[in-house]
Amino acid sequence: MPDDMLSNSRITAAFREKTPGSAALAKQAGELFPSGITHDARYIEPYGLYIDHAEGPHKWDVDGNRYVDFFGGHGALILGHRHPAVTQAVSEAFGAGTHFGASHPREVLWARAIQRLVPSAERVRFTSSGTEATLMAVRLARAFTGRETLIRFQGHFHGWHDHMASGYSNHFDGSPTPGVLQGVADKAVLLPPNDIAAVRDVLTNNRDIAAVILEPTGSSFGQHPIGAAFVQELRRLTEQHGVLLILDEVVTGFRVSSGGAQAAFGVQPDLSSFAKIVAGGLPGAAVAGRKDILDQLDFAIAQRTGREKIQHPGTFNANPVSAAAGAAALTVIAETDACEHASRTAAALRASLNEVLEAEGLPWAVYGTYSGFHTFLNPRGEKIRPSTFDPTALTLDDLKAQSKALVNKLRLALLVHGVDVNGRIGGFLSATHTETDVASTAEGFRQAIRMLKQEGELPN
Repeated sequence: MPDDMLSNSRITAAFREKTPGSAALAKQAGELFPSGITHDARYIEPYGLYIDHAEGPHKWDVDGNRYVDFFGGHGALILGHRHPAVTQAVSEAFGAGTHFGASHPREVLWARAIQRLVPSAERVRFTSSGTEATLMAVRLARAFTGRETLIRFQGHFHGWHDHMASGYSNHFDGSPTPGVLQGVADKAVLLPPNDIAAVRDVLTNNRDIAAVILEPTGSSFGQHPIGAAFVQELRRLTEQHGVLLILDEVVTGFRVSSGGAQAAFGVQPDLSSFAKIVAGGLPGAAVAGRKDILDQLDFAIAQRTGREKIQHPGTFNANPVSAAAGAAALTVIAETDACEHASRTAAALRASLNEVLEAEGLPWAVYGTYSGFHTFLNPRGEKIRPSTFDPTALTLDDLKAQSKALVNKLRLALLVHGVDVNGRIGGFLSATHTETDVASTAEGFRQAIRMLKQEGELPN
């Protein structure tokens, strides 16, 4: 957004007035980090919030302002901030030591907690992030099949490593992004989401496909949604062609249901990647799946078969504090209705926000499934009604082609009214969000829209 648009904006002025502490810290950060941030998704102009503490569904910035939090730790916090069971487990683990350079009992409990919920997890390998988990899944798939090429879907995010850098937010033709080798990019076939005929054609005509990988509810937790039937047909086709199916459940795992999207859809993948919720809000992730595939990491099996073992070090693999948080969180999820509660509250929020849109006469829509929501700002002026909007009728480009300037101003206006959402004007709900949070968010949404109207960004 041009500086003059920011400086002349009453919305920006209201945000600056409310957040001087964040402004001061952002100025320091600008001297330390590229763009003053440590994660691309936290970029917002003129600066982002600096948070002091959080509890349940709320967080407080360094100026003492409270926000209903829908960022949700980038989706990691389905139990909300500082869940008592997770907090206690982390405190006990931290008191025992943060790193032993050795195996420990908590990693066994953590893996058992995953297996309790995910039947496909015959074996588990821990990593430090979702990016590492998908990278390991890809390496395992290529080594196991002896093939090199992946099928991926445009818009689906699988981490930032070289094999996944194209086709998420740009380079939909599969060309390499800066710093990625052409030869690496060439080993992925990028297909339109929901196009099962295209998948069938590639599997029939390309004998070098090692695996198909996808976000099982669609890109960005269903911003461009896909359904269970598509994933079920992928499972049938991959089995028919001897190709592995990798479900990237970094976001959907233990959120769509306690057993992830695979349990909800009745699909058994060959490999799955997990992060976010799997570590209870701390750094940690895992790749899980068939024993015969993960056996490629096994020393004894490599020696017995004469096959070269896939090496996998990692200083923070199965860190004991992360293991404690993950095991505690997954136990709560297994023994309560946390997923169902978050999904019910999300449905109520989507309905309430659409009621605001209809009352304000604005042809936008809030949609989503399970415990997430997305806002469609309708940049091309489609004739839609918020309460009956069908995102499956639009293309990936239609749904993602939001005005960056309008998104930025709307986010600032929502922050002024105590609501923190992500850069898609959406986010994640937790089991701690309440009817009161839904009501206050709807009112904040209404006031944010009116600020945009007053500023001439929207018609009155």
